[in-house]
Amino acid sequence: MTDNDNWRLSLTCSHTGGVRVLTACGEIDLDSAPQLLDALTADGAAAPLTVLDLSDVTFMDSSGINALIAAHHAARRHGGQLRLAAPSPNVAEIFGIVGLPGVIPCHPTLRDALDACPRQPDEPDARDVADARHNRGGHQNGTS
Repeated sequence: MTDNDNWRLSLTCSHTGGVRVLTACGEIDLDSAPQLLDALTADGAAAPLTVLDLSDVTFMDSSGINALIAAHHAARRHGGQLRLAAPSPNVAEIFGIVGLPGVIPCHPTLRDALDACPRQPDEPDARDVADARHNRGGHQNGTS
């Protein structure tokens, strides 16, 4: 593994309680923002609600902010919602500077984001994914 591998963006997707949870890890910049936008708008933003877990994102520039805003607008056009969860302190600071939380709901933890989601009656509790992630230690920077 090279140092560049630590910076690459990786995305994983899961579904729980009618919510699509997209977990990002790495850096979101000019090179990786299109990958993030594609993942967030896959299938025409078919998921009614997507939570983007940013806890393992170490860097985001304006390209990433633009991708989030574009994904938010795409979700709204299709009757969906995008929520942001657990940005690192550096990323949260950038969000605050540009006023992103006033545009896209941003929650301090994945569990908080999932708790704020409307429950789907025939689906498991959306909080289960946050509890499972917490119990296994999550994807914390510097650990696996």
